[in-house]
Amino acid sequence: MTPPEPHASAFPGHACQVFRADSIYVIHGVNGGDGLGAADEVCLGDIYALEDATQPLRLMLSHETPLRPDTQRVADGSQIGHPGEAIDLEARYTLIASDGDKIDLLLMRLESGVGLVLPLSPMSSSSDYTLVAVDDAPEAVRLADLLCVSFARGTMITLADGRQHPIESLSVGDKVLTRDHGPQPLRWLGKATLRAQGAFAPVVITEGTLGNAGDLIVSPHHRIFLYQRQKRAGLQTSELLVQAKHLVDGEQVFQREGGFVDYFSLVFDRHEIIYAEGVPAESLMVNDATLSRLPSEMAQDVKAQFPGLAHVQHFGTEASRQFLDALGRTALYAPSRRGPDDR
Repeated sequence: MTPPEPHASAFPGHACQVFRADSIYVIHGVNGGDGLGAADEVCLGDIYALEDATQPLRLMLSHETPLRPDTQRVADGSQIGHPGEAIDLEARYTLIASDGDKIDLLLMRLESGVGLVLPLSPMSSSSDYTLVAVDDAPEAVRLADLLCVSFARGTMITLADGRQHPIESLSVGDKVLTRDHGPQPLRWLGKATLRAQGAFAPVVITEGTLGNAGDLIVSPHHRIFLYQRQKRAGLQTSELLVQAKHLVDGEQVFQREGGFVDYFSLVFDRHEIIYAEGVPAESLMVNDATLSRLPSEMAQDVKAQFPGLAHVQHFGTEASRQFLDALGRTALYAPSRRGPDDR
């Protein structure tokens, strides 16, 4: 994306949560006891854990200058590093958690030599993680271009009058149909173009799987709203919010890697459930946690236009991968259309 021109409302830095590399260490394997090291030092199959009681550190990133859009440096207010210190991306690791969830870790190193790890999915000290893949750090990726909660280009959004409209053609002020508050004006539309690799690769929910009119393509952490007619054991409510990546079964829902993907995010006065390809899904929730995961241009625009705005998360039960594995994803799929012989 073209870097934005500096303006008065730009905020000084962009935050992400990191761990010291030595706090993620091998509990079983060749490198027993060692912290997460460089790509040529780690061994596939080693099992890692996060040290008990380890708290993430707030790493503040300076905004890139128009002359050096790839520059990544520590900004004021960071809990680790010194303002102006360069940050080097070294490798990306893929691990499988003990509950079967796949996570990506980005290894980086400060100019001083301190190793840091940025998890692209939440990590827990109560889980073990098996290293299954090692890749070079994504080329030219900025640390801010992470965990974007967005729809891909071409997604059809339901407007207040029932018409379907491609997301990239929406405009601020357009009335969009929401599940809980009826027609609501769109307050902001953001766009980010990312390389479709690893944790950035979009999830494709194929046509009809959830009752969707066309393929629904979203970022991995985007949550889909699913309503269960009967509240199931282990759930607090019959309303489920499920991250798209947890629906992946390799057949009806899969992750598509390769090339680039245009992601679009929608912001309303509240955190809303809207309709994308006819399926209820969340809008972007504006608060400190989600803003720290947005691409920097998006975060700048949102903060400038919505100073002090803190959305309350939509009510519903967050369904984990472990729960979905036990339930079976097909239990969430829309029933097949009946033919004459099914009556």
